Amino acid sequence: LLSVSELSRMGREAPLFTGVSFGLDEGDKAALIGKNGSGKSTLLSCVAGSLQGDSGAVVVNKAAGVSYLPQNPAFEPSDTISDHVFKSDSPKLRVIKEYRAVCVALSLSATAVSGGADALTSRLEALSHEMDEKNLWNWETEIASVLQTLGIDDLSLPMGTLSGGMLKKVALAQVLVEDTRLILMDEPTNHLDVETIAWLEDYLAATDRSVLMVTHDRYFLDAVCNRIYELENRRLTMYEGNFSKYLEKKELERQIAANAEERIESVLRTEREWLLRGPKARGTKARARVDNIHRMINRERLAQDKEFAFEVTGRRLGGKILEVKGVSKAWPRAAADSATRALAADGPASDAKPVISDFSYSFRKGERIGVFGSNGSGKTTLLNLLTGRLDPDAGTVVRGENTVFAYYEQYPAFGNLELTVLEYVREAAEVIALPGGRSLTAGQLLESFGFEGRVQYSDVSTLSGGERKRLYLVRLLMGNPNFLVLDEPTNDFDIYTMGVLERFLEGFAGCLLVVSHDRFFMDRVADTLFVLDGSGSVEGFVGSCTELLEIRGEEKKAKKRGGEAPREGDGGRKGDGGESRKAGQGGETAADAGGKAERNRPKKRTFAETREYEGIEAEIEALENRKAELEALLSGGEADHIKLSEWGREFGEVALKIDERMERWEYLASFE
Repeated sequence: LLSVSELSRMGREAPLFTGVSFGLDEGDKAALIGKNGSGKSTLLSCVAGSLQGDSGAVVVNKAAGVSYLPQNPAFEPSDTISDHVFKSDSPKLRVIKEYRAVCVALSLSATAVSGGADALTSRLEALSHEMDEKNLWNWETEIASVLQTLGIDDLSLPMGTLSGGMLKKVALAQVLVEDTRLILMDEPTNHLDVETIAWLEDYLAATDRSVLMVTHDRYFLDAVCNRIYELENRRLTMYEGNFSKYLEKKELERQIAANAEERIESVLRTEREWLLRGPKARGTKARARVDNIHRMINRERLAQDKEFAFEVTGRRLGGKILEVKGVSKAWPRAAADSATRALAADGPASDAKPVISDFSYSFRKGERIGVFGSNGSGKTTLLNLLTGRLDPDAGTVVRGENTVFAYYEQYPAFGNLELTVLEYVREAAEVIALPGGRSLTAGQLLESFGFEGRVQYSDVSTLSGGERKRLYLVRLLMGNPNFLVLDEPTNDFDIYTMGVLERFLEGFAGCLLVVSHDRFFMDRVADTLFVLDGSGSVEGFVGSCTELLEIRGEEKKAKKRGGEAPREGDGGRKGDGGESRKAGQGGETAADAGGKAERNRPKKRTFAETREYEGIEAEIEALENRKAELEALLSGGEADHIKLSEWGREFGEVALKIDERMERWEYLASFE
C-alpha cells in the first residue's frame, strides 16, 4: 500500500531525518515513536502529502487511498457534522451521505402528500437500488455504528459550535468511515475519554485496513501495533512486534552495544601501549595496525541517553490541606459541553445543567487521585473549583495555609513566545534550589531537562508541541509546590518524557490530583479515582483505571446475561469528607471481591441453565435467519421509506440480540 524511499527533511537547525525508507502492506498496524522534536509528525505529514520532503519519494497505491488524522484537524466552522464526516470525494460515500440525508428529509415530511415528498420517495428508491448494486448496506450500518459509539447523534450541528473533544471525535469518525485502505493518525487518543480510547483500540485491532500512527499511549501501542518504527538520530529503525516486544529488543540492543564497547576499549588499551612504545611502522602490517587503531578511536560511540529528572525540594504540608464542603456548579446547557469557559462566569441560569453536585472531600497527605469521566462530564470544572480558579454556585473550598498548588493546564498560555527558552525560565528564577542543598542555574536546569546548546537561545515559538509542554512543566515545578494538579499532562509528551514524569510522581511527597486519558499513566500514578458521570455526581473508587474499566465491562456482560456483576461503588471511597469505604468483609477491595466470586463460581450448570443451553443454538439460528430476511428486504428495492426505517431498526435489534445470545452461549458452554 505504501512505499517510502530515501525521504529527508530539514528541521529548524539540522536535518530531522535523512534517507528514511520503509513500506506498509495490507493489514499492517505500525507506530512511529521517538522523542519530542525528532520529526515524527513531520514524517507522518510527508507520508500524508500535506508536507513535501526535501528529497526522496512517497508512493501510495492509488487504488488504496489514504485517510489522515492530524493532531489538530482543520475544519470549516460553518460546515455541519455531516458535511465534515462525508467530505470524501468517494463515489460510494457520496451515495451513503445522500441516502441518509433523504431518509432524514422524509422522516421530517412523513405526513406530507405533496409532490416534494413524492420526489424524495422516488430519489430514495433510486438510492436504495444503487446501494444494493454497490453492496453498501453493511458499510452504511458500520458508519451508523461508528457515529453512535462516538456519541455523534445530531449531524446537523455546525462544527464551530463543538467542544474540543467532540471536534476530535468528528474528525476521527471522518477518517474511519472513508473508503480507503490506509489510515494515518497523529496522536489519535489526545482529547478522547478513556472509554472511547478503549473502543478505538478494539476497532483498529480488528479492522483489515492498514494503520500508521504516532502515539504515546503504551496500552494502545501494545494492543494495536505489530510493528514499531523508531525515529532516532535522524534515522528510522524497524522493530517487529508490539511495544512490549520493542522494549525487549531495545534492551537487548543496548546490552550488545555496551558489550561491544567494552571489547573495543579493552583492545584499545593494548594498542595504545603498543603505540606508546613507538614501534617503527615501516611494514604494511604495522601501518594497517596503526590505521585500525585510529578507526577504533574515531568510531561512532554508543549513544548514551542524557536522562533528565524532575526534582523539587519538597515544601511541607500543613495539618489542613484542602477541605471541600457541599460544592456545586452548573453551566447553561448551551455551554455545558464546551471545552473552554470563562472562569468568571455568572451564577447558573434557570436552564442550567448540573456539572458538580454537593461534593465534599477532605484531602490527606500523600493522596494520589485520578479524575475519571467522559468528555464533558466536568473533570476540568472540578479542578478549577478545587484550585480556586472558579467560584462554586454553592458550598465552600478552603485551602490550608501551607498548601501551594501547581496547576498544569490542558491549554497553557505561554505569554510572549518571542522569548528564548532561557529567558522564559529566567522569568521564574535565575537559580533553582534542589534537594540536599544543591542548586542549579537556569541554563544548567534546562540542560538537565534536555534543552541543550543552541536550543536554549531559540524562541519558544520554534519548539515542538511536546518540547513546549515540557518547558511549561519545568517552570511550574520551579515554584516548589506541594499539591500538584495536572490536567491532561500526557498530551504531546513523548514516551520517554512520560516515563521520567511517572518516576517523579512516584516519589512526590505531596498531594496529586490528575486528569488523563492515558490508562498506563493513570494506573501508575493514581491509586484512587473520582468518577464523574456527567450528571453532577462524584463517586469514589479505590483502585486503578484499568480495574474500573474491567468492572464496567463485567457489568455490561452481566446485564446481557441477566445476572449480577461487581458494582462500581464496591471498593469505592465516597467523597464524604475522607471516610473510606470498601466492598466485602475484612476490608477486601472490589477487585478482591470480584476475584473471589470468579473462584467460587459453580463448576456445573444448574437445571435451568442446562435447559437454556439445549435450546440456545436453535434460538441463534432463528435470529440469523431473520437477519438474512431483513438484509434481503433492505436490498430489495422497496420505495416505502417507513418500511425501510422499520426494517433497518429491526435489523439493528436482531444483530444486537445475536451478539447477546452468542455471549450467553459462550458463558454456558464454559461450564463442565
